[in-house]
Amino acid sequence: MEDIRLQCFRLVGAGLATIALGGVGMGIGMIFSGYLNAAARNPSLKNDLFGWAMLGFALTESVGLIAVMVIFFMLFS
Repeated sequence: MEDIRLQCFRLVGAGLATIALGGVGMGIGMIFSGYLNAAARNPSLKNDLFGWAMLGFALTESVGLIAVMVIFFMLFS
């Protein structure tokens, strides 16, 4: 009986942890929409801004990868 409850709580916790992935998707969208807006306003800085956009993308994506890692730890530990 306890093992079934523990498994249910693991599944609920893993489902709640996937909320972080929605935030990561929104963050990546905001980064690239800001990049496109800035590049449209000042095309001469497009190459410099692209590096900063990639840095923001990498940092935001790392949060998503950490969230996926936590989900797998919850499910398989």
